Amino acid sequence: MKEKAKKGTLVKVLLRVKRYAPLIVLSVVLAALTVALTLYVPILVGRAIDLIVGEGEVDFEGVFGVLLTIAVTVGATAVMQWLMSTINNRITFRVVCDLRNDAFSQLQILPLSYIDSHPHGDTVSRIISDADQLADGLLLGFTQLFTGVVTILGTLCFMLFISWKITIVVVVLTPLSMFAARFIARKSYSMFREQSETRAEQTSLIDEMIGNQKTVQAFSYEDRAKERFDEVNERLEKCSTRAMFFSSLVNPITRFINSLIYASVGLTGALMCISTSGAAQPFTVGFLVSFLSYANQFAKPFNEISGVVTEFQNALACASRIFEIIEEEPQEPDAGDAVRLDNVSGTVELKDVEFSYSPDVPLIRGFDLKVEPGQRVAIVGPTGCGKTTVINLLMRFYDVCGGEICVEGRDIRTVTRSSLRRSYGMVLQDTWLKSGTIRENLLLGRPDATEEEMIAASKASFAHSFIKRLSNGYDTVISDDGGSLSHGQKQLLCIARVMLCNPSILILDEATSSIDTRTELKVQQACSSFS
Repeated sequence: MKEKAKKGTLVKVLLRVKRYAPLIVLSVVLAALTVALTLYVPILVGRAIDLIVGEGEVDFEGVFGVLLTIAVTVGATAVMQWLMSTINNRITFRVVCDLRNDAFSQLQILPLSYIDSHPHGDTVSRIISDADQLADGLLLGFTQLFTGVVTILGTLCFMLFISWKITIVVVVLTPLSMFAARFIARKSYSMFREQSETRAEQTSLIDEMIGNQKTVQAFSYEDRAKERFDEVNERLEKCSTRAMFFSSLVNPITRFINSLIYASVGLTGALMCISTSGAAQPFTVGFLVSFLSYANQFAKPFNEISGVVTEFQNALACASRIFEIIEEEPQEPDAGDAVRLDNVSGTVELKDVEFSYSPDVPLIRGFDLKVEPGQRVAIVGPTGCGKTTVINLLMRFYDVCGGEICVEGRDIRTVTRSSLRRSYGMVLQDTWLKSGTIRENLLLGRPDATEEEMIAASKASFAHSFIKRLSNGYDTVISDDGGSLSHGQKQLLCIARVMLCNPSILILDEATSSIDTRTELKVQQACSSFS
């Protein structure tokens, strides 16, 4: 099952890479040219050595010509390697950019139930950390895999040209490193998967503790938070060490095999040099030097490819977690015949509504409610009775399990979500502000509002006075948590934002819980009369 899932992930990654086929072809061509020039250098070195082997028979002019050719060849190789690296970087980071865009776009259409049931830190880790790990694996693959394969084929041809007998020795021994790498790679995939999941758990814990640091300190939870972090961190250390140790076995094993190959070639070549010294076509010292260089270059790509295969296990494990988000079932789309909800006066009716988050845990049964335009209705009940759930149902964050909710006499499941939600104005106890200026936050729901309209809404919500006292007024930059603003001031900003939108239906879920009593009464009056 794991092997099948891994292959499925690999196919998905390759389909993403396929979009950049022209760049891949160009990279392969440059890799072939780079390898061809690199493999030509040992032949030139062998020629130079043969020109200086005989005592008193050094051909200085010939050696100088060979050295000049080597310099030009190495320079051209360096330029093409730089171009290939640039192209490979572009392919890699475009693929990762596409994946991140798709994952983030998918988050916008996933049902709220998915967001509620998954730790936010884990989701962030998938889109950021796992994508980075995938980029590292892809870049290593493009940089070394293409060059490695071409190097193996090219080196094999050059070695066959020099001596087919020694080539057999090299070809027989080299695949041993690939068998070792394959065995280790199959074992390390699950280890890297565990590492990614534990890293995500750690990210979730850090996100949770930082986001609630005041509560942590207020209840003296620091020591227990540290214990939790230490426990996760220790598990991450163990699984990371296990994965890295197991995968790092590839390098020493392949190096041992390469050394064995090098020694075998040296011994066989030396014997051939001695046995053919008087022959018409002797196996010269220059040939032996060239062949030793080729034997080393032939084995080196197997080393690199082994490392690529191991690193790619980590990349695939991370990619599978990203694809889990991309392939998650999105929220049910609007019906094909869904209509836009226009000219809303404010009539809302809930008819025999039934809903539960879990089928075996009932929450709302037979709930009826009708609200006429201009009417204010308060829903009161004990904690957990479903007050906030009613808001989720009205906004269609969740759909009812039974009954129906109507706005202007029309079932909300028959209208588009965007037009339905534009008809509402909602302020919750938990405020949400984005990083940016006060102005940008107020204009969030209505970017085309004028300066006068924005100030009028701020005055009506009693936010204008404290905004003017800020360092840059409406152009003061705040962070997503409001920075130095109090919770009550953040609630006033959210109320002003809703007033600027001037919705037909206003929903307040303890929206004034952090505002002083006198201001709260004034805000309630303003909400009733603002238009």
